[in-house]
Amino acid sequence: QVQLVESGGGSVQPGKSLRLSCEASGLAFPYYAVGWFRQAPGKEREGVSCIGSSEGDTYYADSVKGRFTISRDNSKSTVYLQMNSLKPEDTAVYYCARGAASASPCPVPSLWYSWGQGTQVTVSS
Repeated sequence: QVQLVESGGGSVQPGKSLRLSCEASGLAFPYYAVGWFRQAPGKEREGVSCIGSSEGDTYYADSVKGRFTISRDNSKSTVYLQMNSLKPEDTAVYYCARGAASASPCPVPSLWYSWGQGTQVTVSS
């Protein structure tokens, strides 16, 4: 059974940083894309950042470019999302999911699978 578990969320002030982790089990982790998505109250789930099986294959939503960095450690079956210079508009529940293959379209959440339970990120002064 494939399982993804997120951790690392919390409440921070604007301008601060958080690092989210997504640990996977039950799949051949190095061969799958993994993505981070978020959903704020009243909004649709959106793709934030995704990484393919090749570490250089990354995608960032325009809203997070230059502030967020995605990386993966295949030895730990874990994908990280380093979030710097956080803004109030980053407040959301953050989810990770796996792609159908080594690469999947990040802007299309419906094409991702095995969603984690989510971790809350709140950015507020």
